[in-house]
Amino acid sequence: MITIAVDCMGGDVGPASTLPACAAFLDSHPEVRLLLVGRPEAMSAWPSVLQHPRCQVVPATEVVAMDDPVEVALRKKKDSSMRVAITQVKDGAAQAIVSAGNTGALMAIARYVLKTLDGIDRPAIATQMPNARGGATTVLDLGANVDCSPEHLLQFAVMGSALVQAVSGLASPSVGLLNVGEEVIKGSEVIKQAGVLLRRAAEAGDLNFHGNVEGDDIFKGTTDIVVCDGFVGNVALKASEGLASMIGAFIKEEFSRSIFTKMGALFAYPVLSAFKKRVDHRRYNGGALLGLRGLVFKSHGSADAFAFEHALARAYDAARNHLLESVRDRIAHAAPLMSAALQAQDAGAATSA
Repeated sequence: MITIAVDCMGGDVGPASTLPACAAFLDSHPEVRLLLVGRPEAMSAWPSVLQHPRCQVVPATEVVAMDDPVEVALRKKKDSSMRVAITQVKDGAAQAIVSAGNTGALMAIARYVLKTLDGIDRPAIATQMPNARGGATTVLDLGANVDCSPEHLLQFAVMGSALVQAVSGLASPSVGLLNVGEEVIKGSEVIKQAGVLLRRAAEAGDLNFHGNVEGDDIFKGTTDIVVCDGFVGNVALKASEGLASMIGAFIKEEFSRSIFTKMGALFAYPVLSAFKKRVDHRRYNGGALLGLRGLVFKSHGSADAFAFEHALARAYDAARNHLLESVRDRIAHAAPLMSAALQAQDAGAATSA
């Protein structure tokens, strides 16, 4: 029995999306228990979920708002649903936590409560984006770290490999480094140095490094994993979501035109509908915060019940496939190289100072 803690108050609409998602998820996953964390009075409109035999309500008196500064969420709202939910993982009451709340607050509270794994400086957000091969490409970081060093990108590659290996069952997932071109000589100094570290990791058997990839390779499915800093990753994520929304709007518009356009759209509908379904970002909702001493999953703040249910499914898959242990093992195997890289970074910083 896998137990997942749910921050029911997080996101743009809170219980209105999280609790219906929990109900649907429980119906399709009989081997799951949910800890529903939040204000009982705010969740009272969904008694069938609260009284479900595989649910337990964990009260919290405060809520982290989507626009709350990190300092407020971390220091002043110590009984927030977000923090109480994360504490369930720390205390061993749950194997994973899912929240649609403030990303910065979630990262800060998770780091404070759970701490980072040995050998990891910064946790990263990893999620999947649909690709042309019918599967998905795992991309990280997606916004947790705007400025990254080469050593951080190496850590992301190691953690991303552990994620894909554990959840997808690939023994040696391929890793691409996002760049402005495939050639080794292209890119910023950070990217060039990261490429050196990733090639060394490949030589040591820590990674299956493909080399540099470009933005379109994410959607081609050139590699199983694409590593980048959080600024670039977040832009790529939002662009993919915008594309999915545009496709949905296009299909709807075509059916509202003249009778001839409607007839043409009717014949094309099966193909358009299948494509829309494949690129629907709601199906890929749920980013893993990798590098923590516990499983934390971030749902989009605007997620509806359908999308939040998929975030719950990702947390369940991670717990069921022992993602945390897989990340620890990968980090331990790559520890000598990662340690040497960090020492070199510290030496370079000291010399510059």
